[in-house]
Amino acid sequence: MPSVSQRAFFFIFKHNLKGMHPRNKHQNKYDFDELTKQVPELAPFVHFNKKSPHPTIDFFNNKAVKLLNKAILKQFYGIDHWDIPDGYLCPPIPGRANYIHHVADVLSYFNNNKIPRGPKIKCLDIGVGANCVYPIIGRDSYNWSFVGSDITKETLRSAQQIIDDNKNLRNKVELRMQANSKEIFEGIIKEGESFDLTICNPPFHASAEEAQKANLKKLKNLKEKNPDKKSLNFGGKHKELWTKGGEHAFIQKMILESVKYATNCFLFSTLVSKKSNLTTVYALLEKAKAFGVETVEMKQGNKISHMVAWTYLSEKQQAAWAEFRWT
Repeated sequence: MPSVSQRAFFFIFKHNLKGMHPRNKHQNKYDFDELTKQVPELAPFVHFNKKSPHPTIDFFNNKAVKLLNKAILKQFYGIDHWDIPDGYLCPPIPGRANYIHHVADVLSYFNNNKIPRGPKIKCLDIGVGANCVYPIIGRDSYNWSFVGSDITKETLRSAQQIIDDNKNLRNKVELRMQANSKEIFEGIIKEGESFDLTICNPPFHASAEEAQKANLKKLKNLKEKNPDKKSLNFGGKHKELWTKGGEHAFIQKMILESVKYATNCFLFSTLVSKKSNLTTVYALLEKAKAFGVETVEMKQGNKISHMVAWTYLSEKQQAAWAEFRWT
């Protein structure tokens, strides 16, 4: 994200990337022999099908997916104890890792192409979830410190249990309750507090009905002949998957609030699942007088998502921040 000494116009830089990020640990197909060694309970769910010579699991079976995630996190990230309550979102680990690595690259643009690493680098995860996956990946990959926020006590209890049960997370990840579900940064970022970056995977549906329709379409696209109610129960509490106004409204609120914390945070970022929302996102950031915007288009199979990052800091402020916190 290049910059100029005075903000004369609005920067938008786009990168289109296919497949996994080069530093992503999940470049290859799942090694189920190794994964079942990590979590033997996964073994009964592994099978072969007619379409592929490689073993697989039923990705519509929530229990199988949870055990797969547990094995992945143990094998690749040293997480010995991981679990989430029934009904909570069980995220695809490779995609989550992609976001972390791409946002790390954006930070490196401001630091002579060297990724800032170590516990002094502080990341705010908006909507940390019961699974605590982003802090797990960020800690392992770059040794960053994390603050994770969420809006329900049950979610935070689950995330805290994961932190407490794994020594590589203890005292490295702090959780904060967002008491007002209508706020995002307000009430979470403390006065005078500094964050090097923020990340967010916002709820992308506007209602439960919309979420169910989207999942039904996904099932049909994957040629699931007769998806039943059990198949539609894909995991994820409503506050994880949908919010009033959907992704558009959530990101709009995030941008509006980010202005207030323009000097508290070096880089704000969010995932944008719907490409149609990008035009509005850019317009809002220009109106908010963001100094520059970086967009990364990430393609994994048939899925395309975007990571948008922005900063309000001038070139002089960027240099001062990097010198003070990253060297």
